[in-house]
Amino acid sequence: MVKKKGFVVDYNKIEQEIWSLVEPLCSECGAELIDVEYVYEAGSWYLRIFIDREPPVDHALCELVSGKISDALDIADPISQSYYLEVSSPGLERPLKRQQDFQRYAGREILVKLYAPYDGVKEFQGILKTMEDAVLTIETVDGERSFPLDSIAKAHLVADI
Repeated sequence: MVKKKGFVVDYNKIEQEIWSLVEPLCSECGAELIDVEYVYEAGSWYLRIFIDREPPVDHALCELVSGKISDALDIADPISQSYYLEVSSPGLERPLKRQQDFQRYAGREILVKLYAPYDGVKEFQGILKTMEDAVLTIETVDGERSFPLDSIAKAHLVADI
């Protein structure tokens, strides 16, 4: 929980509640829900919904999903303070959060950021090998490395441009 300007905010609870509410709405629109972020930045609250699909996400899809989510949020009213709703693609360096994300992108280059240093280092870049039994394995220039999922603060694809 975090206290900001008179509000006590449990980010995980809000994000989980929003996820449950918006995932079926995204699916109805032909999009996959990738991530939900509820953050306080530059004096304002932002609820960011990241979606993906094939063919790539376009403005029309974001507008459609945003409208459905906005209507549902107005009815459910899960957030007490005012906020800005943003719906977008996760971009080329999309986050990897769920087991299925790691399985889908096996063989791709990723960046892993840890909560605490491992061998004195908190960031590792390499080829995603496997995610089994809540352990992520990547192939780095220094060899294969494995990390328990609960030690990973963030993981995302590395754009190959």
